[in-house]
Amino acid sequence: MAVLPISVIFLAFISIPYSIANPNSPNASPKPSPVASPKPSPRASPKPSPVASPKPSPLASPKPSPVASPKPSPLASPKPSPAASPNPRPLASPMPSAKPALRADYYKTTCPDFEKIVREYVHQKQTQSPSTAAGALRVFMHDCFVDGCDGSVLISSNAFNAAERDSDINLSLPGDAFDVVIKIKNALEDACPGVVSCADILTASTRNLVVMAGGPRFNVSFGRKDGLVSQAARIPGNLPTNNMTMDEILKMFASKGFSIQEYVALMGAHTIGFAHCKEFSDRLFKFAPNQPTDPELNPKYAEALKAACKNHEQNITMTAFNDVMSPGKFDNSYFRGLPRGLGLLRVDNMLVKDPRTKPLVDQYASNEVKFFADFAAAMEKLSLLEVKTDPKDGNVRRRCDAFNDA
Repeated sequence: MAVLPISVIFLAFISIPYSIANPNSPNASPKPSPVASPKPSPRASPKPSPVASPKPSPLASPKPSPVASPKPSPLASPKPSPAASPNPRPLASPMPSAKPALRADYYKTTCPDFEKIVREYVHQKQTQSPSTAAGALRVFMHDCFVDGCDGSVLISSNAFNAAERDSDINLSLPGDAFDVVIKIKNALEDACPGVVSCADILTASTRNLVVMAGGPRFNVSFGRKDGLVSQAARIPGNLPTNNMTMDEILKMFASKGFSIQEYVALMGAHTIGFAHCKEFSDRLFKFAPNQPTDPELNPKYAEALKAACKNHEQNITMTAFNDVMSPGKFDNSYFRGLPRGLGLLRVDNMLVKDPRTKPLVDQYASNEVKFFADFAAAMEKLSLLEVKTDPKDGNVRRRCDAFNDA
């Protein structure tokens, strides 16, 4: 690998030469720019920067199957007696029917232009803002891991409720991802009012955006209802944080039904996207009392990051790309960079140090086809996590950022 020049997920990214991404707000997608500091504009989606936008191929339990009703027991009827019934009942009562299942063609008759509208708006948004794919992946994962894939992360807070979107860990979710969902929802409300859920829109748009970024297509089905609850207080314990140990992270993923292999595959989403400097600044400036910089970081990479993030305490929106080799393309270079000290976040570096995950990192680094296949399977499984299909558990929102009774 060439020496990095000093000039220069779930979270992060930096390019060579290094470019700093400066979003307009904590909830806006950053647009990498060499030196400019962002202008504050709450939740605004930035326009693409010709300097820093990646090239247009840019930056967890499944639903139970229906339970079959048992057939009547073939046990022989007892001999007639004064107390015996002539037609004895089966020994077991039939189980109640399962909840409605998701289907790939769920909107075939109720909203036949669903896929077409999603495809058109996703293509337009990703072309204009190439960081949208990475943003959608983060938003989708953060949504599904908290109370299932129900669009609850899309809800805005109000005077009576602090929603998931405004928890500390979600403040940096990119505005472009929210923007594309809202635009698709508006178009679908014109085409087929009150039919398509915001949860299904987020799922479909994430699938399409991953493909546009160069990644694999994963199968998804539809029929999700939008959740009726969105509370920032429900976030802790449901999303991994940068200060967790590997044991804690793997335990959390296991509680959602995901294996170690599926965890590593999903971490491959860090091949596109970005992280704010505050997420990794401790590795640059405060690693240890006598060693301010993490020695596990590639030295040239560390120096470039320190130069980029030197004012991060004053400018909290400063960011860096996670995949230093191909920040705008969904590929396996994220895994190839980890053994070389190019893992931006502490959790990235942990993947290549832990004996449970390192063999998978090595496998994905050498075999992109295997990574794509495992990532697609894990994403398909994630898309089914605790979905709501029963009307008593959710509904179809009129607006993605507000409950229907708001």
